Amino acid sequence: MKKKTLFSLKSPYREQLDVIGYSFGRGKKALVIVGAMRGNEVQQMYVCSRMVQELKRLEADGKLAENCEILVIPCVNYYSMNLGKRFWAMDNTDINRMFPGYDQGETTQRIAAGVFEQLQGYEYGIQLASFYQQGIFLPHVKLMDTGFTDPGMLKDFGLEFGIVRKPRPYDTTTLNYNWQIWETKAFSVYANATDEIDEKAACEAVNAILRFMDNRGLVSTKTPPGYRTVVLDESETEQIQAGAAGLFFSTVEIGATVEKDDILGRIVDPFECTTVGEIRTPVSGTVYFAYHSPLINEKTVCFKIIK
Repeated sequence: MKKKTLFSLKSPYREQLDVIGYSFGRGKKALVIVGAMRGNEVQQMYVCSRMVQELKRLEADGKLAENCEILVIPCVNYYSMNLGKRFWAMDNTDINRMFPGYDQGETTQRIAAGVFEQLQGYEYGIQLASFYQQGIFLPHVKLMDTGFTDPGMLKDFGLEFGIVRKPRPYDTTTLNYNWQIWETKAFSVYANATDEIDEKAACEAVNAILRFMDNRGLVSTKTPPGYRTVVLDESETEQIQAGAAGLFFSTVEIGATVEKDDILGRIVDPFECTTVGEIRTPVSGTVYFAYHSPLINEKTVCFKIIK
């Protein structure tokens, strides 16, 4: 294992920002794994730290493929993480909306440019991603359909669901989209939690990534058997919004199978403790996202169902 500084940025107020990477093996650029891009992505950083641990073991045992380099970056934005903020602390901008970056631009554009320069040229890229909504989600892998990647490769992770989504205009400045434009086969792995650690989901994400690496011939390892992944288009999912604002109570677990018109949760008046809204599912399917906060605003997406 080689620990190296991939990008540095001086600050007039704090210690220098150093983006650290851990390199395993040598040879062609095979795979890069990126963790926390935002300051609240603790679970994503933790999964990457577990991957560093696993790859150290595999390298010591001679289980890495020859002529193969694997790079792991646990955290890009620990400045914001230290302050408990999701986005860049100085101007509240999102590094993952700044790619491919601009080395003469604003701070987050410069960080994105410096990091992306180090991420180019890899055959595969995996980002430990989080939802923009506050909530928890069923571990799954997602592929942005830019026409450069085979959706069948989602099955190599062995997670229950693989979701293919069409990029929207705001996706064009994300790491995943730009990876693919620069000919890296890119995937986003979602490991349930974001700002707290879910050990079970972290283990599932680590095993999924190892399974992918084994199936792609990058490592030789044994993992618990995975699922026969169901690959589906994002259009086959249903978003459910809150019909009122108030205190939010969910009545279903992630991964639960629900039938049309089942109650998924309720919203309570914060002053009078009366129910002001019930959340029912308009479709049958599997709950793969659930809002996770005691307060909710009207029209907020509170559940997502795989139909």
